[in-house]
Amino acid sequence: MKIVISAEGAELTSNVSQRFGQSPYLLVVDTETMDFKTLENPRDTFRPGAGVRAVVFAVSEDVEAVLTGYCSPTARNQLASNGIKVITNVSGTVEEVVEKYKAGGFVQGLAIKKEEKEQVTKYINRDILVSGLRNSAKQFANILPVTVGVVLCIGLFNNFVSKEALSSIFSGNVSLDTLWGACFGSILAGNPINSYVIGAALLDNGVSLFAVTALIITWVTVGLVQLPAEIASLGLKFALLRNGLCFILAIPVAILTVMLLNFIVG
Repeated sequence: MKIVISAEGAELTSNVSQRFGQSPYLLVVDTETMDFKTLENPRDTFRPGAGVRAVVFAVSEDVEAVLTGYCSPTARNQLASNGIKVITNVSGTVEEVVEKYKAGGFVQGLAIKKEEKEQVTKYINRDILVSGLRNSAKQFANILPVTVGVVLCIGLFNNFVSKEALSSIFSGNVSLDTLWGACFGSILAGNPINSYVIGAALLDNGVSLFAVTALIITWVTVGLVQLPAEIASLGLKFALLRNGLCFILAIPVAILTVMLLNFIVG
């Protein structure tokens, strides 16, 4: 018979992973011969559908059971509907788990009474909790610089850019405003989210949507600050041509975008 085990590595000596859908590897093990087949799960890229892929893999391999630390209710129901047993709260190495399964060490866990099942649902696996907290901390650390940058952008813009200064640059002429917006977007640098903050501040100070749209487009497509690095990586001709075309095309694209939006809204 064959069983699927979520694992941290691609070998029988690897530890069992605590989450079925997001485990780095899934091992299909033949309990009689100990031959195994490995699937590398797309967990590390956080692509949607990793859990579904794991279920499909288990079903396609015609396994008898899935052994893991935790399995979501959705995945559990899908596996059960295909006649596959799901055994959770499993720990140790893959090889140890297989031997325990062969010896019938998980039989009692399969026949859980209703009262015991309610108690199990209240149990919080320590490894899962630690893993979840660690992932949450990493995600918070990743977005913290962006959040701080947005706050600083708002403060700097409000304190150093006056409405009179903006009025002297953006006169209300569609062509000139769009050109100026494209120029500023090409010069400024930073996370794309910052362009939305600056764009919102410009709109609040009476700058036209044409200029703001051009600024956002060139912010993410043209990078004069990063131009030396781009030249070093991709070559002078390519870098200049790409940035030049993006700057030129940003102006008509911005105008057409705003005109289309006005037509739809109007």
